[in-house]
Amino acid sequence: MATIDNFNKLRELNQKAEAGGGEERARRQHEQGKLLARERLGILLDSGSFVELDRLRMHHSTDFGLDKQKFLGDAVVTGYGAIDGRLVYAYSQDFTVFGGSLSSVVADKISKIMDMAIKNGAPLIGINDSGGARIQEGVDSLAGYGEIFQRNVMASGVVPQITAIMGPCAGGAVYSPAITDFIFMVKTNSYMFITGPDVIKTVTHEEVTKEALGGAETHGTKSGVAHFAANSEKDCLLMIRELVGFLPANNQEDAPFRASNDDPLRRDKRLKDLVPDNPNRPYDMKELISLVVDEGYFFEVQKEFAQNILIGFAHLGGRSVGIVANQPAHLAGCLDINASVKAARFIRFCDCFNIPVVTFVDVPGFLPGTEQEYQGIFRHGARLLYAYPEATVPKVTVVTRKAYGGGYIVMASKHLRGDINLAYPTGEIAVMGPEGAINIVFRDALEKASDPAKTRDDLVDNYRQTFANPFKAAESGYIDAVIYPEDTRPTLIRSLEMLKNKQDHNPPKKHGNIPL
Repeated sequence: MATIDNFNKLRELNQKAEAGGGEERARRQHEQGKLLARERLGILLDSGSFVELDRLRMHHSTDFGLDKQKFLGDAVVTGYGAIDGRLVYAYSQDFTVFGGSLSSVVADKISKIMDMAIKNGAPLIGINDSGGARIQEGVDSLAGYGEIFQRNVMASGVVPQITAIMGPCAGGAVYSPAITDFIFMVKTNSYMFITGPDVIKTVTHEEVTKEALGGAETHGTKSGVAHFAANSEKDCLLMIRELVGFLPANNQEDAPFRASNDDPLRRDKRLKDLVPDNPNRPYDMKELISLVVDEGYFFEVQKEFAQNILIGFAHLGGRSVGIVANQPAHLAGCLDINASVKAARFIRFCDCFNIPVVTFVDVPGFLPGTEQEYQGIFRHGARLLYAYPEATVPKVTVVTRKAYGGGYIVMASKHLRGDINLAYPTGEIAVMGPEGAINIVFRDALEKASDPAKTRDDLVDNYRQTFANPFKAAESGYIDAVIYPEDTRPTLIRSLEMLKNKQDHNPPKKHGNIPL
């Protein structure tokens, strides 16, 4: 009889756990256009693959009437499952239970699967929908955040960490996502901020809405905190599945190979005329990338932030690659603070997880101006300068047009341990552009010339023929080959095949001191 009673009790407990905060709170969650914690996991993971852990855990707090409010599983659902058959660990905060607030039990549950992810070498995905620390638990809740932060740091560079923001995320709660590798947000339904609009109004007297302060558009375009902004929760979860497909499970593995029907020897003649003859005319680097990669598909990261540089994932000959590219269609492809930081972090992620980096260069240099100087352009630009030479993964670079000055050096040049450095015939590798160079080098001659305009034109033409081309750099071995644009795809694929067993190591050290 006791056995039967236990079976019945288990069934009852499972039902209670799955009910979360109850029907009324679930209804309100749906009315706000938000899915429930388990519904989100059902979309994220392969059907039927989720295995829940700690379903029956409850808090033991008694202050402020908490002893009369207990929910099985507390405010988070944790466990493991699969994405396209590959193991992942995941947690999904449950807003229907205490507003998804973090208790010591919730922290313990999250910490447990984080430890499992590190030990077993599998990605960790967190779905955040929380009011922050559980105030009624005081310092115990704060201690829980500290335990999670510590594990975020230990997992960094060991397993991919991905965060989906699907509701409020405020106060100390924003810092765990900020440590993770990629942050996804949902337009209209997700917010990240240190303090909300009411506190800001009280302290600084600023009037601001939740959306303007910490919505997906703000963090996708202004702060750069969010890497992706989805139109719906379902779209967001499907995007995470897609991202995971580009990544290895951990830092000891290579990214998964994806068979492609796209001919690795495919030559695309459209590339021949893509880069304009006029060096001052813009063009869309995304078009160039799409003509080169498998099936023309580029999974762009941080699409709306620092648009003068492009980052994202693609496949070349089935291999997962990280792509970094200047975008001449925005700010002429100049490097500024935001572009430098955006690219640097992406390069370091790729290096952590053994993903080759392919770089397309068309850069006139770093963006001049007082605003950039006062905000420390050379400190932030140095992050990019640090990331490329530190990386030991295969690095293949293509100079499509301008590669001037510090911009040339920093963009995976031969001098920063670039493995294969290529250039189009349209490449211009020089200290600076012809016009600027002539104004400096021949200042006196121009002042004394009887016809300064004609003299300047003649000098510019001569400079362009001498320096504004890839051949001088090729003579010095800084460019391994000058290639026809239409040969870009087969050349890149052959280069990556040659480099697939590359071994390179940095000097033994505790860690470097990247200029933060």
